[in-house]
Amino acid sequence: MIDLNIHLLLFTAAGITLLLAPLVIGRFLRPTLPTPEKDAVYECGEPTIGSSYIQFDLRFYVVALLFIIFDVEVAFFFPWAVVFGGARQLADPRLTTSTREALTDRLLDLPAGTTTADTAMSAQDALRMSTIGMFDIFVFFGVLLVGFAYVWKRGDLDWVRSMVNQARTAKGLPERNAA
Repeated sequence: MIDLNIHLLLFTAAGITLLLAPLVIGRFLRPTLPTPEKDAVYECGEPTIGSSYIQFDLRFYVVALLFIIFDVEVAFFFPWAVVFGGARQLADPRLTTSTREALTDRLLDLPAGTTTADTAMSAQDALRMSTIGMFDIFVFFGVLLVGFAYVWKRGDLDWVRSMVNQARTAKGLPERNAA
């Protein structure tokens, strides 16, 4: 246990050193020539005008969060496709024993030559695995579509919703898509 603690402390000290060393070296080596232009605050290359405490349209934040959520969920399709493709290859009953062993090693992420003829995945097991994988991805994609439909129904993807609702309210009409 003490050996593990020493390794943990050494790793932490090395990490802190590797983080702080460039900052300290840069502090001593870089020139210090402050000018009013360098000290001025700007954002996106534009000079600041007015206070930084302004109303921020929440739609930008919501769309950014939705993009991240759906983007991360779609990233799960790639590993699924790799496993599904390997299982579909193994489901072919015409494969030779050596090919079946190599594909089983690759599918199960084992070192090459680990699988023998007795432990190689059979075509029926591979077909069952690919069928279950297909069902799983349909469920996953269904949840993704339900989430997308909810966001769409709620009106979070409708950019002009607030303008339409303001115009309807000004005319005395009820708001649409009010959640």
